[in-house]
Amino acid sequence: MTDQPRILAFAGSARKDSFNVKLVHIAAAGARAAGAEVTVLDLNDFPMPLFNQDLEATDGPPPQASRLKEIMRAHGGLLIASPEYNSSISPLLKNTIDWVSRPADGEQMLAAYQGKVAGLMSASPGRLGGLRGLVHLRSILSNIGVLVIPDQVAVGEAGAAFDDSGDLVDNRRRASVQGVGRTVTTLVGWNR
Repeated sequence: MTDQPRILAFAGSARKDSFNVKLVHIAAAGARAAGAEVTVLDLNDFPMPLFNQDLEATDGPPPQASRLKEIMRAHGGLLIASPEYNSSISPLLKNTIDWVSRPADGEQMLAAYQGKVAGLMSASPGRLGGLRGLVHLRSILSNIGVLVIPDQVAVGEAGAAFDDSGDLVDNRRRASVQGVGRTVTTLVGWNR
């Protein structure tokens, strides 16, 4: 077992060449530089039906939800890049949160979320950079027992914000995103 803080990083986007996938990789680099063991995953690798309690009652949770929950439980922190869909979070991200929140038999409610530390970020073609969606995500996570750090980054006009390698062009923005990863790492380290 490692003594390093363990951080799980993912984007709530299914889009190929997603700005938010690029952004979460930058935050993950900041967490690694601060000493974290970081797992970056793609939610496309965990396809799940739309959450439905009737489906859950008849079939149980999808195997991908159970697998993702175990991965989340093994990490003390989360780095989440959330695209903004109609001033809120993406259906992919909300569905993921909902399925993973469901308790298995004999499991504590919200076992995958309680006591976790999260850092949030967003990138969007609009000027606000997905900021309105981050408000919703912060509220959801806080209500299910996640400590969401105050610092967050919203990268507006994202089409021009990244270079060809997927890095942010602006050094201050890059430092801010990496700072989110560092802060989550520090807090997870203190929380162990």
